[in-house]
Amino acid sequence: MRHDLLSDVLYVMNNAEKIGRHFVIVPASSLVKEVLTVIQRAGYIGDFEFLDDGRSGHFRINLVGRINKSRSIRPRFAVRKDEFEKWEGRYLPAKGFGILVLSTPKGVMNQKEAAEHATGGRLLAFVY
Repeated sequence: MRHDLLSDVLYVMNNAEKIGRHFVIVPASSLVKEVLTVIQRAGYIGDFEFLDDGRSGHFRINLVGRINKSRSIRPRFAVRKDEFEKWEGRYLPAKGFGILVLSTPKGVMNQKEAAEHATGGRLLAFVY
């Protein structure tokens, strides 16, 4: 039984990268789609497509071999627009290496985009 779909998807992607797979098929949801779009814009994954199975569907994600670690952040900590460095230090191995994925009032984005829009939000995941 799945409790956190985003965590499951990120673990599956991470494990598939470790064993050298070129693609992975994961369950779909709207939050997973938004997070995958942010990760794709950052260049950590290739393209992904929705596979309709008559129920919730699946995503087929092409992996490019750039993910060292990807995890969901639980609990979903609230981050103000001036606190990004604190959370980068906690979850990322070095400054400017990797991304934090946030859910903001302006949509799902990484910490750099959120700083440009001068908005805070809730932490969802990190990838490096």
